[in-house]
Amino acid sequence: MISSASEDAVHMRTSINYCFPIQGMPEILRKELDMNFEDAVKHVEALVEEGGFTILLTKGMHDMFKKKLGIEDYPKKTFILACSADLAKKAVDVSNDMALVMPCSFVVSEKEGKAVVIHSSIMKMGVELGFAPEDEMQSVIEETGKRVHAVWEKI
Repeated sequence: MISSASEDAVHMRTSINYCFPIQGMPEILRKELDMNFEDAVKHVEALVEEGGFTILLTKGMHDMFKKKLGIEDYPKKTFILACSADLAKKAVDVSNDMALVMPCSFVVSEKEGKAVVIHSSIMKMGVELGFAPEDEMQSVIEETGKRVHAVWEKI
């Protein structure tokens, strides 16, 4: 069946409204560390693993920009992608769409010679983006929050 452009536009608006509910977005955790960039990356990796998460990938964006774009002096920025298998399973059991925001990420940046770490809750983001119902995700959000905050306090 071929639909009209106006029917497609209505469907698109409905999808967009569903995906971006009007609510507050999750907080961004931000912390400046009293150590150099390289030590900060290792420090965050160790604490994330100690907190029960598996490190899936650590990648320097600045290295990628240098290799692919020829940018030699881009400020250092490394993302650390981590996952807790039991929490990930609970989230995708609620909605397979939650996989779109996984895994958890911590970003270590170098700013004015200092290391800065940032993190935000992917579980809350998934709910805010309409990927899963909040009531069904609440226990996953709470447990993830407890575990991440335990790590964050040590960072």
